[in-house]
Amino acid sequence: MNDAEKIIIIAEAGVNHNASMEMARRMVVEAARAGADYVKFQTAVPELVISSIAPKAEYQKETTGEAESQLEMCKAIHLPLSAYPELAALCREEGIGFMSTPFDLVSIDSLASLDMDYWKIPSGEITNLPYLRKIAKTGGKVILSTGMSTIDEVATAVDILETGGINRKDIILLHCTTQYPTPYSDVNLKAMDSLRRLNTGGVGYSDHTLGIEVPVAAAALGAKVIEKHFTLDKNLPGPDHRASLDPAELAEMVKAVRHIEKALGSGVKAVADSERPNIEVARKSIVASRTIVKGEMFTEENITVKRPGNGISPMQWDSVIGQVAKKNFAYDSLIEL
Repeated sequence: MNDAEKIIIIAEAGVNHNASMEMARRMVVEAARAGADYVKFQTAVPELVISSIAPKAEYQKETTGEAESQLEMCKAIHLPLSAYPELAALCREEGIGFMSTPFDLVSIDSLASLDMDYWKIPSGEITNLPYLRKIAKTGGKVILSTGMSTIDEVATAVDILETGGINRKDIILLHCTTQYPTPYSDVNLKAMDSLRRLNTGGVGYSDHTLGIEVPVAAAALGAKVIEKHFTLDKNLPGPDHRASLDPAELAEMVKAVRHIEKALGSGVKAVADSERPNIEVARKSIVASRTIVKGEMFTEENITVKRPGNGISPMQWDSVIGQVAKKNFAYDSLIEL
């Protein structure tokens, strides 16, 4: 399998570091150890993203309470912009790709110098025209999450990116349901088929369900990218920890996706190398059903079909019937012509 066919696995650290650089560094190490291709953070200047009157989402209220505002919550869990060059350098040392999602225009400028392979656009910015135009001006590759969106909104965002300078084939669309955790009944993995019709560079899946089954299923359905939140400890305070994988679970997900990746294969129906030796064992040949003497004609009364499969194929049955035995055949012996 070449790199172009490999499923890209993104370990979404997000803000699960709780503004601790020590935790962020540990998350880079754990993501690399789990075998992910990228570890992804979230970069923002909270005051530029969230107004003072913006309410929390219900899941945020459940996980962090209602005493503080959404802005106060985010200010407490975001790292400063100055932290990301160090994290990018650590990723290079650990052999894992660095990504971070910008949530505002200043953060885009801050991340632009870090030479990321992809810009990751979050679901909440898919209707943010100034933001999309600024990303488009970079000319880089884009992974666009599509939570909370209709297909028409996705198509419009793709057109804006393309018009602004992004090659359409350099855009990967991630199906996503923006709820933490996402109920299985709301996952709708088949929506990836709708996204494929937009003729971009491929589709993938950003997962917010509990467990690893759904992202593994997405891989089986042809996702080019799998993104999943992880945390060092699900019991830590913060909005996203409970709906995230711990490091051991992340490693299991990566392992399972890699197994599915191998299992998908080429799509050509052919004999696999591993099963080839079993052809002789499992298939059948034409054999004598009783003693046959030289000169006797082969009939349905004196030949039958049994294993092993290293003789005349039963597909040649009609050609054998009516021919004359050139020698004696014992019971169960392979028929030869």
